[in-house]
Amino acid sequence: AEDEEKRKTIQAKNELENMAYQMRNTLDDAKFKDMIKDEDKKKVQDIVKETIDWIDNNPNAERQEFDDKKKEIEDVWRPIITAAYGAAGGGAPGAGMPNMGGMPGMGGMP
Repeated sequence: AEDEEKRKTIQAKNELENMAYQMRNTLDDAKFKDMIKDEDKKKVQDIVKETIDWIDNNPNAERQEFDDKKKEIEDVWRPIITAAYGAAGGGAPGAGMPNMGGMPGMGGMP
């Protein structure tokens, strides 16, 4: 059971780290450069740096702490990327982000 918890903690840490890097990469992506307002870019850059520093400084954090941090950065990211997709004329909010939900209407056949 302890090994399972350790595995889940490592997975939570990796998901948080991946999400932070994914956010940073999206900001650098030419497709999004002009769609994300400068103040939002700054907000994302700050939270990404903060998150990566936090991960580096808390290698032994509990799984819940990683999950809470991930939720925190998702809450900053979601409205920004949703607005960017809106500015692009559609597309699914959060597309290209891991664990951000699937496409609407892609469920089973009626």
